[in-house]
Amino acid sequence: MQNTDCIGLTPHQVQAFITDGFVKIENAFSADLARQCRDELWADIGLSPDEPRNWIQPVVRVGHKASPPFIEAANTPSLHRAYDQLVGEDRWLAPKALGTFPIRFPSPEPPGDDGWHVDMSFDDHDPDFMEWRANVKSSGRALLMLFLFSDVGPDDAPTRIRKASHATIARELLPCGEAGVTLRQLSAHGYASTEDCEVELATGAAGTVYLCHPFLVHAAQPHRGERPRFMAQPPLLPRREFDPALPPSPVQVAIRQACGLTF
Repeated sequence: MQNTDCIGLTPHQVQAFITDGFVKIENAFSADLARQCRDELWADIGLSPDEPRNWIQPVVRVGHKASPPFIEAANTPSLHRAYDQLVGEDRWLAPKALGTFPIRFPSPEPPGDDGWHVDMSFDDHDPDFMEWRANVKSSGRALLMLFLFSDVGPDDAPTRIRKASHATIARELLPCGEAGVTLRQLSAHGYASTEDCEVELATGAAGTVYLCHPFLVHAAQPHRGERPRFMAQPPLLPRREFDPALPPSPVQVAIRQACGLTF
């Protein structure tokens, strides 16, 4: 899939993705789309932006949204071009929904879901999420994506990102082969191997999207601001398994460089 109506990522941004494990795209979708999506989410959770006295829980979750504003936000020309550049043309599936949505509210209470982790990519039909798996090929996931539907500042529970942690995780997955490891196995040591990584906060205006390597270690945090944070954290799904016969995409280049593999 090729788009000729937008410039896309610069070579510097693509290299930053390979090195740091993520790239920030500002104005990836419009502020008006973000507002439409927030309005739907407010209705879904039965709360109001004008009644903060009812914001009792530190986090309220909404599953997947497939209404037109969400699909449009995930499929702008600039994002399609970036998907091509990072994953490879015709190697990803256009999102038909977005989710999940951990909507975070200002609260002195701990959210209970703010541990460091890597999102898993596939399962063996096991209902236990801790048994979901990831392998060095990143089967089942082309990207981790963070869609900001509200303005997110440093106090607004921005996702914490451990820069370059994807390289460490790739090396840990390499000896595990096709089967990979479960979330329980990968998280057994609390991701101590990445604790020295510099931490970046996923801040930005509504309409910002972070495109992240599937192996990037990240975490939530408590909300210490004033306005709720609306964000989606969907995967970008691959069209098929990564094909070693094709030129490696930046996602694959990052894995191969981390593991010291030849091209």
